[in-house]
Amino acid sequence: MQPDIICLGEPMMEFNQQQDGRYLSGHGGDTSNTAIAAARQGAKVGYLTRLGSDVFGDSFLDLWRAEAVDCAHVEQDHAAHTGIYFVTHGPDGHQFSYLRAGSAASRMTPGALPADYIEGAKLLHVSGISQAISDSAADTVFRAMEVAREAGVRVSYDSNLRLRLWPLERARAVIHAAMTKCQIALPGLDDAIHLTGHDDPDAICDFYLGLGAEIVALTLGADGTLVATKDERRRVAGRRVETVDATAAGDMFDGAFLAELVAGSDPFSAARYANAAAALSTQGYGAVAPMPRRAAVETFLAETEADA
Repeated sequence: MQPDIICLGEPMMEFNQQQDGRYLSGHGGDTSNTAIAAARQGAKVGYLTRLGSDVFGDSFLDLWRAEAVDCAHVEQDHAAHTGIYFVTHGPDGHQFSYLRAGSAASRMTPGALPADYIEGAKLLHVSGISQAISDSAADTVFRAMEVAREAGVRVSYDSNLRLRLWPLERARAVIHAAMTKCQIALPGLDDAIHLTGHDDPDAICDFYLGLGAEIVALTLGADGTLVATKDERRRVAGRRVETVDATAAGDMFDGAFLAELVAGSDPFSAARYANAAAALSTQGYGAVAPMPRRAAVETFLAETEADA
């Protein structure tokens, strides 16, 4: 299968703390979450990474196949493990603890990229996390972006700043460089404040448009999304729900937003849809399990707009 959307990055096994203190196993990793989110909206999606040759790596392959995410070019590494993270919950929200040093994904190299596969897509999605895990992974992301751009494939980039992985100054340098190579910038407000030094959403959008993005979708949490192009900008309202766990809500937004763009929607309509999908994804525990499919998102939109 030749996907329309290809995501590249680091998948991670998830162990999410429940109300009784036990941990529920699942799957995570920002770009893997985005791939599944897009596939659940009906997009044709593929994934690129390296996995450990272990039970967790096998579990991801089973997951992607079940979710109709093409993984024909995913490699398994007999000398490295699949990454793991734990999610705990407290009065200040959810917190993450990682066991990812030396993971198979951190051993990705530019020379192993399947260029023809990327060139056949409509959109490549990558993130700052993928570049933070190792120098070779950062180089792999840059090379994938170059291959895509040379072939006329659009590139989307989510900053997904994780200061536990790298110092802010290096993160700024790498993420800003990556943002100059994308057409679709997907920053979150908190990340963007750290990275740009601006705290005004309009100034942040201006910053990323100035780096070359054609579309900026700045997520504002419960306040929705500020979507900006060079010609127009609109604040697209968020959707209110009873939140249980916000893990991967941003990844859900990305996947739904990109699926809508590839299907031909304008960025403002895509953000309306993605806000609804992201809200629904917070009503259950874990990254993947609560991600809604298209029918649920469309029903939710119809119901909430009828009540407005």
